[in-house]
Amino acid sequence: MMDYGDKPFLIASAPNGARKTQKDLPNIPITPAEVARTAMECKAAGAAMMHLHVRDDAQKHSLDVGRYREMLSEVRASVGDDMLLQVTTEAVGIYTARQQMDMIRNLVPEAVSIAVREIAPKEADLDNLKAFFEFMREASISPQFILYAPEDVERFNELVKAGVLPGERFPVLFVLGRYTAGQISQPSDLLPFMGASPYVSEWMLCAFGAYENACILTGAGLGGHARIGFENNHLKVDGSPALNNAELISQARDGSILMGRLIANGEQARQIMQPEW
Repeated sequence: MMDYGDKPFLIASAPNGARKTQKDLPNIPITPAEVARTAMECKAAGAAMMHLHVRDDAQKHSLDVGRYREMLSEVRASVGDDMLLQVTTEAVGIYTARQQMDMIRNLVPEAVSIAVREIAPKEADLDNLKAFFEFMREASISPQFILYAPEDVERFNELVKAGVLPGERFPVLFVLGRYTAGQISQPSDLLPFMGASPYVSEWMLCAFGAYENACILTGAGLGGHARIGFENNHLKVDGSPALNNAELISQARDGSILMGRLIANGEQARQIMQPEW
């Protein structure tokens, strides 16, 4: 087993998300060019992974394959190969599970985040779902399963046990405080997730509000990884607005170094996010 101090700490940048527009936050990156510039800044600050959303012309959430291809091309040209690029299938109440799966089949990205509750609701066709995950395995697409609450962990466990998810262990994202009053995460929100699944290979967390960095460093101290950025929070530890996503990445990088964690590079990011199919 790898010693704590030798385990790289993977920082993923989530620069925009699906909901906030430049009317909400003027410095949030939306266009491929803006996100590409942000990726370069975040890489320099310590991020080895980008969590990418695309928008339509009205800055609304989209799963359009053409827009994703443009985004991926621009970001890759900006950061080179030493960064893992992950797309999202987030539904935002717009897209069905079928549409999410169709996007992945057509795009074939290197990595994708998938909310268990969105892709595998109780009424899901499990044979169809298994075929989709087998396609991902054959196409070498690295999944990260998003778990918002303990019931999502239970569903994730069921899918692996039943062989719908064809593999042994998978990377996951724990979302802290998503459904709390005021959407303010606390470090203690991590506790119900810890040890709740034997099928997790590596775990990452994201958090909302003023204690985002406290949550991130709690996770770093427990051997996890972090997704950070304007998608969830735009305030620094002192309460002042961050000038850009890179300032939030820098906080987490500096804190994790003081805790004895090494900062992952792009090659290590790909290893960390590789499932055990």
